[in-house]
Amino acid sequence: MSNLFHHLHRAVRGFSVAALVALSTVGAAHAQTVLRVTAIPDESPTELARKFAPLGKYLEKELGVKVEWTPVTDYAAAVEAVVNKKIDLAWFGGFTFVQANVRSGGKVVPLVQREEDEKFRSVFITDAKSGITKLDDLKGKTLSFGSASSTSGHLMPRSFLLAAKINPESDLKRISFSGAHDATVAAVASGKVDAGALNISVWEKLLSEKKVDPAEVKVFFTTPTYYDYNWSVHADMPAAMKEKLKQAFLKLSDATPEGKEILGLQRATKFVPTKPENYTGIKAAAENAGLLK
Repeated sequence: MSNLFHHLHRAVRGFSVAALVALSTVGAAHAQTVLRVTAIPDESPTELARKFAPLGKYLEKELGVKVEWTPVTDYAAAVEAVVNKKIDLAWFGGFTFVQANVRSGGKVVPLVQREEDEKFRSVFITDAKSGITKLDDLKGKTLSFGSASSTSGHLMPRSFLLAAKINPESDLKRISFSGAHDATVAAVASGKVDAGALNISVWEKLLSEKKVDPAEVKVFFTTPTYYDYNWSVHADMPAAMKEKLKQAFLKLSDATPEGKEILGLQRATKFVPTKPENYTGIKAAAENAGLLK
C-alpha cells in the first residue's frame, strides 16, 4: 500500500512540475505576444489615447504582437511601471527618463526620440495685458508650472529661472502646479495665474487648433534648447524585440499616409535613435535644482 502511495505521490508531483513548466512556458509566450505601452500624462487622457491609437495599430502590424495602451494617473506611476517591468514601452520626458534610469540602476534605456526632441524648448506665457515682458518681471507675480516631474513644464523652466537669478520660491508671490501643459495654458487664460511655463510643442499645437488666442495669451520668453522626450524600454527586453521596435519607429515617414498620420499626431518630423548620454544635462539640472531624489 505504501508502495502504491509512493507511486501516486511521484505521479502527482511529476504532473505538478509538468503543469508548472507548461504554465511558465505560456507565461513566457504571453510576455512576447503583448507589448504594454504607456505615456506620462502631460496632456488630457483622451488626447493621449487619440495620439497613440494609430501608432499602436502600426506597432502591432510591424512587431506581430498585441499592443495594449495603459494610461497612468501621474508621472511617478509611469516611472514605477517601467522600472518594475509592468510596462514594456513608455513615452517619457527627459526628467522622467532620468528618474527611471536612476531608479532602475541604469536598466531603463531610451530607444528613440523625435528629431524635435534633440533641440526642445519651453515657453513662458502670460496674459497679453499683464505687462510682463521678461523673466525679471515675474518677481512678485504668480506662476504655474505643469507637473512637478515635467521636464519642459517644470525642471527646465525652473533651471532657466535660477540661471537668471530668480528663485521661484522666494522671488515669486506664489508658484503652483497645474499637472499638464494644456491645463497651464487654461490657468493663464482664465486669470488664475499671471504666467505659466509649458512645452513649446503643446503651445504650438493649441495655437494651430485655435484653442488659445495669441491676442490674449502671449509668449514672453522662449528657453534655450535641451534634449527632451523619448520612447524608453527596460534593458531586459529581448534584443531582437528591442531592435524591431527601434526600426519600426525609425522607418516612419510622412511619404506614406500611415506615417504622415502617426508623425502628425506625435508632432514629429521623424524619429531618430537616442542614448542615455544625451540626458546628462537634464540630470545635472535636476540635481542642481534639488529635484532628483
